[in-house]
Amino acid sequence: MGNLKNWLKLPAFWLILVSVIILAILPTLTRSRFILNLVATIAIFATFAASYNLLAGFTGIFSLGHAVFFGSGAYVLGIILFRLGSTPLLFLLSLVVAVVIAVILGLFVGYLSLRLKAIYYAMITFAVAELFVITADQWRELTGGQDGLIFQIPDFLSGRYTAYYLSIVLLGATVIFMHRLLDSPTGKVLVAIRENEVRVSALGFNVFRYKLLSNVVAGILASLAGIAYAVLNQFVMPTVLDVNQTISALLMTIVGGMGTLAGPVLGAAVITLFGDWLAGLAKINPLFERWPIIFGLLYIVIILAMPGGILSGYYRLKSRLFRSK
Repeated sequence: MGNLKNWLKLPAFWLILVSVIILAILPTLTRSRFILNLVATIAIFATFAASYNLLAGFTGIFSLGHAVFFGSGAYVLGIILFRLGSTPLLFLLSLVVAVVIAVILGLFVGYLSLRLKAIYYAMITFAVAELFVITADQWRELTGGQDGLIFQIPDFLSGRYTAYYLSIVLLGATVIFMHRLLDSPTGKVLVAIRENEVRVSALGFNVFRYKLLSNVVAGILASLAGIAYAVLNQFVMPTVLDVNQTISALLMTIVGGMGTLAGPVLGAAVITLFGDWLAGLAKINPLFERWPIIFGLLYIVIILAMPGGILSGYYRLKSRLFRSK
C-alpha cells in the first residue's frame, strides 16, 4: 500500500497513466490509418531503441550490428509466411524460430566479440551486420533480394487496429520488463559494469557472462520489434538489417536520454515525428528536400545543448528552477 502511495505522488506515474489511456482510446478518436500507423511505428522503434539502450545505456556495450536482430525477426516472419502460408500456427512457429535465432546470434556474436574492448567489438558487430545485409541482398530465392518480400498475415492479425495494439502492447511489456530487470540484482550488476568493469570483476562477478546475458536479452527484444514491424508493414527488405537501422536506434537513445527507461520512447517519438514533418515540408518547398541535413543539425543542437539527451536537459532545467526559488 505504501508503494502505491509513493507511485501516486510521482508526476511520471500520472504521465504514463494518461499516455496509456490516450493510446488505448486513440483508434476511437481518429479513423486515420496514417496516424495509427505512425504511432505504431513510433512504438516499434521505441521498443527497438529500448533494446539497444539495454546494451549501450545500461551495460556500456556499443554495437554497430544490433539491426541484425531486428531484421532477422522481420525476415523470419516474412519468409515463413511467404513461403509456407499465413496460418496462426505458422505465425507462432515464426515467433519461436525468431527468438531461437536471436538467442543463437546473441551467443555467437557475444562469444566472438565481447571479450574485446570498445571499438573492436563495434567493428566485429558491424562486419556481422554487413554479412547479413549482403546475404539478404544476394539470396534472392529465399529473401527476394532488393525487391523484398510482400506477404499476407494470418486473419487474426489483419483487423483494422490489431497491428496498432500489438505494437503498443509490445512497447508496454518491454518497458515493464526493463524496469523489473534493472531493479533486480542482475540489472544492478549490468549498470555497475557500465560504470566500472574492473571493479565489478574484482568483486567476483563474471563480467563476460553478464555482458553475454545483456546481449542475448537485447537481441530477443529487438527481434520481437522486428516481428511487429513486419506485421505492421507486411513487407520486408534488406534495409531492415542495415547499419543505418542501428544508428537510428542509437540516435533515438541519445536524443531521448541514454541510460533511462523513458529516453528511447521519447527519442523515437521526437525523431519519427520530426522526420515525418520535414519530409512533408519537402512537398511545399524544395529547400526541405534536403531534410536529412536539417535532421543532422537537429542532432548536433540537441547533443551540444543537452549532452545527456532531452530528459537530462529537462531534469537540469527543473533543478535550476527549484534552486532559483
